[in-house]
Amino acid sequence: MIRPAIKSDLAEIIKITKACASKMISENIFQWNESYPRLSQFEKDPENKSLYVYEEKDTIIGCVVISSDIDLEYTDVPWLTPSEHNYYVHRLAVHPSFQRQGIAKKMMLFAEKLSIENKILSIRLDTFSGNLKNQSFYASLGYKSVGNIYYPNQSELPFICYELILHKD
Repeated sequence: MIRPAIKSDLAEIIKITKACASKMISENIFQWNESYPRLSQFEKDPENKSLYVYEEKDTIIGCVVISSDIDLEYTDVPWLTPSEHNYYVHRLAVHPSFQRQGIAKKMMLFAEKLSIENKILSIRLDTFSGNLKNQSFYASLGYKSVGNIYYPNQSELPFICYELILHKD
């Protein structure tokens, strides 16, 4: 079940993102580290109603942020649609014990459904250029690569921006 997160979910969410970061680092994927994601980056999400959790049997095993706020890093990206009425996906995570079971896909399909219901033009996101699994995952869902951005606190390598058009204006 996917539901909006509440403040009391944050401790579990941080455990999940730390477990994901450790797994990625063990696979030489340096997408997440001690500076991202942190608790402070999640704290306003429940209030903004932009953080969702995937739960099975009262256990949180995944999370995703679906926000209408554009990050400063995204302003110069050559997006496929105008920068209005877009959702941005951040911090998609599934606990490593539950990965490869289609949960991330369910969360992304939820983001698409939510976007369509709210007449959103497109969904935008980024993933680390060194994370080939994520690149393949987003491409399989129909996302198009549109450019690169950099997060120097995370890596010297670029992050690839993706967009999925949902509505034509």
